[in-house]
Amino acid sequence: MAGYEDYLKNLLGPLGIYDLRSGTASESELFAAAAELDGTAAELDRTEREALAGTAEDEGLRRREALFARRPAAATVPLRREAIRALMQIDADSFSLESINRTISGCGIRALAQEMGGGRIRVIFPETAGVPDEFEQIQKIVLDIIPCHLETEFYFRYMLWSECEAHGWTWAEVEAGGHTWHSFELAV
Repeated sequence: MAGYEDYLKNLLGPLGIYDLRSGTASESELFAAAAELDGTAAELDRTEREALAGTAEDEGLRRREALFARRPAAATVPLRREAIRALMQIDADSFSLESINRTISGCGIRALAQEMGGGRIRVIFPETAGVPDEFEQIQKIVLDIIPCHLETEFYFRYMLWSECEAHGWTWAEVEAGGHTWHSFELAV
């Protein structure tokens, strides 16, 4: 076993009071102590990793996510870390449009809030055609982030007739592409 066994042998060997030859009681005792120290070191490494949002992989992420009213809409470990960092930035001064968008994007949501005037905010999904996956969860998170006095609308992107005309597409080309009505309206 590497790790603490070698360390302890090197540390105690020069003292000459332990018989560290293979198979001796002293060597077995040292092996047992080293195994416990190796286990403790591994647990300390895991605890240190999980204690920081930037390095957490499992328990540390779950415990931080439990602090928020909604679990971030992020599936991968790096996206979960980013969402936690973004949510932890929210404070009493986080209500500018820039801060709202930074927090929304930090939560793993590819959305953008736009001011519409008159106390209205529009949330768009620039990289997504149609309704994004997990929209119910995304909607809840976004509504938790945007100040409650603002009216919030969600805008979904679909193919426009003007885009079809601008590209010069014909129904024959659309049908040749094997599109259904639903797949065609999402072909932005």
